[in-house]
Amino acid sequence: MGPPAGLSPLPRSFYDRGVLLVARDLLGCYAVGGGVVVRLTEVEAYGGVDDPASHAFRAATPRNSVMFGPPGHLYVYFTYGMHHCANVVTGSQGAPGAVLLRAGEVVAGEAIVRARRPTGLDVDRARGPARLAKAFGLDLSHNGADVTQRDAPLWLAGGDKVPEDLVNVGPRVGIRAASDYPWRFSIAGDASVSQFRLGTLRKGRIADGGQRATRAAGQTDTPDNRDPR
Repeated sequence: MGPPAGLSPLPRSFYDRGVLLVARDLLGCYAVGGGVVVRLTEVEAYGGVDDPASHAFRAATPRNSVMFGPPGHLYVYFTYGMHHCANVVTGSQGAPGAVLLRAGEVVAGEAIVRARRPTGLDVDRARGPARLAKAFGLDLSHNGADVTQRDAPLWLAGGDKVPEDLVNVGPRVGIRAASDYPWRFSIAGDASVSQFRLGTLRKGRIADGGQRATRAAGQTDTPDNRDPR
C-alpha cells in the first residue's frame, strides 16, 4: 500500500500539545523525506522533569537542548557509537517533551531504504528506532530541523486516524526508570511493530533511565535495534 496523494506537513500547532496526545495521534501518520515515506506504527512519549526515562529529566544540556525549544523540530541523537534515533519535539518552549519514532512500514522509496540497509527483510527496514532513522539517512547534522517545512530531511504528514480498538498502549521498550509508564503507542497486529523488552542494568547504572544512558530495542537484540533512552 502506497502513501496517499497530496501529503503536506502537519502544522506546528499539532506538536504544540501534550506529548501523550501527540504520540497517540502520530500513529498512522506518514514520515516523509528524500523520496522515502514510512507509515508510523509505533512511537514512545518522553516528558521532562516528570519522566526519569527522558533525556530532559534533569536539565538542559548541549545534547538535549532541542527538547527545550519550540515544538515541531527534530531531536536526533547518536547511540552506541554507530546509530542515530529520531524524535519530534512537543509542547511549549521551555517545557521539554518529545516523541520517539520507533517503527513504521516503508510505503514508498523502498529501493532507497534497501540501499541504506541492504540486509534483512523488507518488513524490518524501519522496525526499531535506529532502523527508522537509517531509512531516512538521518544523522546529527539534522538535529533541530523544522519538521513543519517540506525541505526538512524528515517531515510528518497526517494519515487516517487509527481506531481506538487498534491502539496498543503499554510500557516503553528497554527502560528501567519509569518502566511502569504506559507511554508506548503502537498499532495492534502490525508486522512492523517491535517486540517489547524490559531494560537491563549496565555497569551499576540504570540503563535507559537517566540523563546519559537509556536503552530501547527493536524486534531483536542486535545493535542496530538498540536505542539508549
